[in-house]
Amino acid sequence: MTVTNQGNSATAIQIRAYAWSQKDGDDQLTASDAVVVSPPLASITPGASQVIRLILRQPAQGCEATYRIILDQIPPPAEPGVVHMVLRLSIPIFALPATRAVPHVQFHLEVNGGQLFLVGINDGLRHEVFRDIVLTTSDGRKLKEESSTSPYILAGATRRWPIAAQGSLPLPSETLQLTAHADAGAIEEQVRFAPAP
Repeated sequence: MTVTNQGNSATAIQIRAYAWSQKDGDDQLTASDAVVVSPPLASITPGASQVIRLILRQPAQGCEATYRIILDQIPPPAEPGVVHMVLRLSIPIFALPATRAVPHVQFHLEVNGGQLFLVGINDGLRHEVFRDIVLTTSDGRKLKEESSTSPYILAGATRRWPIAAQGSLPLPSETLQLTAHADAGAIEEQVRFAPAP
């Protein structure tokens, strides 16, 4: 990974690696030494670049291993009357196993507390990415994501996308049409509500 300082003054950066998982639909970062970052700290002069090496200690076994690299710009010493804006980047790292690994995501709908959710369950061995999610009701209404949540669903994870329901919620017996864009291409399929427990 190459980091370039396009500013007019020297800047310092810190890079840390974390294991990345998803639990209850939320991203979880855990300190990990599975990925070695070298150098973890660097000072970069104006116009210069720094190469950061990322070394995976062990190859992924069975399914994709997922990590995130957090790059923080270290703020310069405080100056009276000066506000410094610093940069933080969270960069995904995907390590594939030697065997073939593909995602397998199944969708259904849920309503919780009056909120409609599109639920994806990835029982595959690799992550998938979903963007531009739209659900079309039987009466032609187009329902979109309520907020810009993370588009990633990791292997073995469940993700819930909140959907803005304009007007009344779809009936539990209704089938909606899902369209979205994934890494593998356009998605178009029918989704139904999960059966009541």
